[in-house]
Amino acid sequence: MRWVCLLFPRLALEGALRRRPDPEAPFALVDGPAQRQCIRAANRAAREQGVRPGQARGFAEALCNAPLFKAPDAAPLSKAPNSAPDRGSRSGSSQRLETAPFDAEAVERWRRRLASWAYGFSAQVSLHYPHALVFEVASSLDLLGPWPRLETRLRAELAELGFSHRLVIAPNPAAARVLVNVHDGLAVDDAGLEPALAALRLDRAGLANIDAAQDIVQTLKRSGFQRLGELFGLPRSALARRFGGGLLRHLSELRGEWPLALDYHRPTPRFSRTFEFDQPVHALAGLAFPLKRLLQELAAFLMGQDAGVERFRLTFELEDGPAQAVEIGLLAVQRDPDTLLELTRAHLERVRLDGPVVALALSAPRLSAYAPVRRELLEEPARQAQAWAALHQRLVARLGEPVLKPLVEYREHRPEMAVIDGAGPRARDASVGPARPGWLTPTPQRCDGDVVQLLAGPERIESGWWDGGDIRRDYYLAQWADGRQAWVWCEPGRQGWYLHGWFG
Repeated sequence: MRWVCLLFPRLALEGALRRRPDPEAPFALVDGPAQRQCIRAANRAAREQGVRPGQARGFAEALCNAPLFKAPDAAPLSKAPNSAPDRGSRSGSSQRLETAPFDAEAVERWRRRLASWAYGFSAQVSLHYPHALVFEVASSLDLLGPWPRLETRLRAELAELGFSHRLVIAPNPAAARVLVNVHDGLAVDDAGLEPALAALRLDRAGLANIDAAQDIVQTLKRSGFQRLGELFGLPRSALARRFGGGLLRHLSELRGEWPLALDYHRPTPRFSRTFEFDQPVHALAGLAFPLKRLLQELAAFLMGQDAGVERFRLTFELEDGPAQAVEIGLLAVQRDPDTLLELTRAHLERVRLDGPVVALALSAPRLSAYAPVRRELLEEPARQAQAWAALHQRLVARLGEPVLKPLVEYREHRPEMAVIDGAGPRARDASVGPARPGWLTPTPQRCDGDVVQLLAGPERIESGWWDGGDIRRDYYLAQWADGRQAWVWCEPGRQGWYLHGWFG
């Protein structure tokens, strides 16, 4: 078996940043009682201004909010009263530090969402270890490719979701979990497992998590042990007498001799997420960032479920008034985040907000089976069909389904009566029978001097005697002076050409 461990060292911070309108602005998570709150984690912009974990909240805010001064290179002897200040005397002021309380429940929610994403790669996904998730991939490598390809895909999707991580693959989940503390990208097999474990320092080997009456790590260090491999060479009976069965069990789990009984994650069959705003949003343009985040989470959820959606709902919680809901309907099952975002934006172009928005919710109560696009030996026809389907879906999203009407071929020989809007009986496949132009003129137009050459014809069309619309025409394929090809007709036995359509 091959177990992947993903460690998320900044999950709390990055989960909170996904809910921020500007993730690049200085931001920190705080923890502790209200009178003595301390910085728990800070993003890069805050760290660049000196904010560090463990600092008092007030001190960190003072670091970010204080103006930054720069000494001038040389002070002038005199200065005009109305002259502008030196550009070098002040470089500007730093951005204000925004803070939010650390939320342990939010961290667990993000772990469950990431586990639902990992479910798309393995049916054995576990949240057994804090700040991490483990899943078995040996049974998936035949489908998803060799490990280097799967690793690249995992990292790319996590980067798209916005989560930093460390990743290790090992023969058992316990070994993968301790190795990810000191490695990133390590892949070990059965032969290389024990040497990799033996090199670990005791404080990085998970010994602190053993339920024992004494501090095992400190006791071992005082005894002269520094590396895990030194314990592997000791008699097990001596270790059991000195430290109890917990240490022996942990060492056996690391070596794969004691299998772990893991609880496996099972994702819910429904999707629902909410993005709350610090301040009301008055325009749809301000919803672009949260909408993209929500659709990325939806796509990751669908990937884990190996499913797609044909319909989902956006709910705008308004500051004053009832919630405003928008149903997003798709013509085909989708799960690609970029496609979902493009179609959703097109739908929202026809929506007008009823008031300022304080929260945006996305829900997909029903999932649909998803079939990936098949690759054909001759891809050009299939690619053209997909392009037409995508264009149709974009037009429906932008204009609305009632606006678009299909052209239906009717059982009628007269050209102006053979194509109608909307539903109707289909006479035959368009590829059967004589060629017809893709564009008919609203009414036939006289074109005596434009016809240069007749390429095909005549085709006699005589019909309509029963309803008063009797016609008797000879149709030809004609070429214009500029090379265009037209569909023209004349009445039998009479002079004069009439233009009735153009070929593409």
